[in-house]
Amino acid sequence: MEKRLYKSSTNKMIDGVCAGIAEYFNIDPTLVRLGAVVLTCAGGSGILAYIIAAIIIPRNPC
Repeated sequence: MEKRLYKSSTNKMIDGVCAGIAEYFNIDPTLVRLGAVVLTCAGGSGILAYIIAAIIIPRNPC
């Protein structure tokens, strides 16, 4: 079965981007959220990456 990247509709905090990425890679969403925070604190690229991902990644159709 083919894996697809979707925003999470069950484990979301803001828009479900980090939880969707975590579900895709089968890891804990907290690790992805911490990575986003680290990227944000290390120069602000985390905010830009999150906004782009929120626009590009589709919602889960289920």
